[in-house]
Amino acid sequence: MGLKEYIAKRIVYSIILIFAVLTVNFLIFAMMPGDPLRQYMARVELATTQEQYQMLREQLGLDKPLHQKYVEYLGRMLTWNFGKGMIGGGVDVTSQIMQRLPNTLILMGTSAVLSIIAGVLIGALVATKRGSWFDTTMVTGSLLTYSVPIFFIGWLMIFFFAVQLKWFPIGGVEPRIWGRNPPTSLIEFLAGRISCLVLPTITLFLFSVGGWILLSRACILETITEDYVVTAKAKGLRERTILYKHILKNASLPLITNVAMTFGFLISGAIITETLFTYNGMGLLIWDAMRGGPAPDLPTLQAIFYIISLCVIVANFIADLLYGIIDPRIKYR
Repeated sequence: MGLKEYIAKRIVYSIILIFAVLTVNFLIFAMMPGDPLRQYMARVELATTQEQYQMLREQLGLDKPLHQKYVEYLGRMLTWNFGKGMIGGGVDVTSQIMQRLPNTLILMGTSAVLSIIAGVLIGALVATKRGSWFDTTMVTGSLLTYSVPIFFIGWLMIFFFAVQLKWFPIGGVEPRIWGRNPPTSLIEFLAGRISCLVLPTITLFLFSVGGWILLSRACILETITEDYVVTAKAKGLRERTILYKHILKNASLPLITNVAMTFGFLISGAIITETLFTYNGMGLLIWDAMRGGPAPDLPTLQAIFYIISLCVIVANFIADLLYGIIDPRIKYR
């Protein structure tokens, strides 16, 4: 099977998978116990008669049969018409997502790129020094940062660098002083945004870089004793060339899979980190949709889960194509 046939086959599989995800996403919320309308009315202490209650159910479409709800739900999801959410005063869900998505992409993208690059490079170096004090120190440190709860790392960042040293803001997307004195230049704007990004970015970096170090170390240790490595050494190639051009390339397939999954889940944000730093991103939006209103904001949660699933499917599709480019031994079937 050629590359074009493989891509066409994968596209068909992806479309089927998208409809499967849409169905599961619909059933999760449709089969939830309780009546979301009654939950909302109870929390806001809204007293209505039975007739008024039935009228509200008809207006919201809650009285329709399950199959009709499903067809209308598919139409909304496929046309990206997510309706209005409960949080933010009934603001359109798409507007809520587009308002917070850039903040999450900046935060998660920066921390992901830094942790992947640093973790893979350090992991490769650690693998070549297996059994040394450097290897022991890095493995121990990686296990420590990877196992410590992320909220604890965030608390330490806030306590030392925001509360004690006052080097960075405690939280937020932009400095609070901008409410009274907005920035007057591009440099001032960038400096203010970067200062709010530093602590959450370092928190996410410290939490995730250990996993990348351990993964890349394990992948390289599996290939470092292969015959082509011995041959490259016999040819007199430099150790750095052998490591980063030959060993790392052939050990990169598991890394590509994890990179794809990392970027696939990028827009989901970091719920704990964004809540801790009150960073107005997708993670905080998910938290607000679950806990911030009188009742769970089901339209917002449905839309977010659908978009996350789409990104993961696309990321895996791209990873499958990259396998054959990185390793010519892989045949498309």
